[in-house]
Amino acid sequence: MKRAFAIVLLVLLTLAAAVVVLNFRDEESIDASLPSSPATPEQIARGAYLAQAGNCMGCHTTRDGVPYAGGRGIETPFGTVYTSNLTPDSATGIGRWGPAHFWRALHNGRSRDGHLLYPAFPYTNYTLLRREDSDAIYAYLRSLRPVVQANRAHGLRFPFNTQPALAVWRALYFKPGSSVNDAEQSAEWNRGAYLVQGLGHCNACHGSRNALGATSGTLDLGGGLIPMQNWYAPSLSDPHEAGVAGWQTQQIVDLFKNGVTHGASVLGPMAEVVSGSTQHLSDADLRAMAVYLKALTPTQSESAPPASPSSDLASNRGAKLYEQHCVSCHGDKGEGVPGAYPALAGNRAVTMKSPANLVRIVLEGGFAPSTAGNPRPYGMPPFATTLNNDDTAALLSFVRAAWGNRGSPVSVLEVDRYRGTAK
Repeated sequence: MKRAFAIVLLVLLTLAAAVVVLNFRDEESIDASLPSSPATPEQIARGAYLAQAGNCMGCHTTRDGVPYAGGRGIETPFGTVYTSNLTPDSATGIGRWGPAHFWRALHNGRSRDGHLLYPAFPYTNYTLLRREDSDAIYAYLRSLRPVVQANRAHGLRFPFNTQPALAVWRALYFKPGSSVNDAEQSAEWNRGAYLVQGLGHCNACHGSRNALGATSGTLDLGGGLIPMQNWYAPSLSDPHEAGVAGWQTQQIVDLFKNGVTHGASVLGPMAEVVSGSTQHLSDADLRAMAVYLKALTPTQSESAPPASPSSDLASNRGAKLYEQHCVSCHGDKGEGVPGAYPALAGNRAVTMKSPANLVRIVLEGGFAPSTAGNPRPYGMPPFATTLNNDDTAALLSFVRAAWGNRGSPVSVLEVDRYRGTAK
């Protein structure tokens, strides 16, 4: 009995030691006494650009709050994570941080005092940033006006609110990385890979997550339901979802810059990304991202089940709802209005396997971002107070099967799920 206990204890101690070792991989000691080099105007401007490329302000600013002062709640399946104050206030912000502390946060996911950061802050992507880019972002943040705003405690459930649980997660799913250029690819492709995989953290939304909230890595762009938001971030490699291998490069650039392009527009969470980030990037960087995305190996997600014929009653109901609420904008045959209202016939966003986005758009409305290239976009009003779950299911089932579309029917249960009222 004692021998068995000793063996179990040894195994547990070995696992604990492994977790500790794995959580200190690729970490450098920090000498806080070393003075920081003065930032140059060029470095600060570069940092401002990079912070916008990473959409840092989008998460680290509350609605109507001071930019970068933190406090925004990020809902996760494990509770709420609140973003931190990134202004240079010495008491509540990063005023006491040095560039090495900031680099460690991005590269190793560890705060100034050494505690582990939650991956709602996507250091699993930011670990790929180069040190000079980290230092530039730090220099920019240090140039901001200090704001006294205490950081809010996270609202996570036990055991997810403990550092040991987070250490185990990191041992399983996080390894510090670096950006290495692929010699077989062009400089443009490599720049696009750096932005998409690292600073742009695209797979934070466009990757699937397991039960513990981990993706399979920064190369996973195969699509997934965004936790707690009920929006589906489509696959960026599947031509039936959001793959762009067959697009013209300029089409992709236009979508990132203006929020709309021929035959496509961005809505939902991606509209926030375009509004706060990609519309402000240089054409060279947008083109690099487009080149990288076009070169992704085409994949195909699990196909939707064959469309089953709807009953005449359900089909008639959906057709009548479409005529009543949709035909004035989207047309009798789902043809839309070029430059204003998207066509629904032959639209892959309509026929994707997951109907999550359609449900959200019908109920909450669809609003493209206001950009310099499209300052007054057309929008779609919400119908949440007009259509119940049965109406929404009938309407979407009709649209997904009309005019040659081959999408599967939408069930009332799916509408309830994505509406956010399912218990």
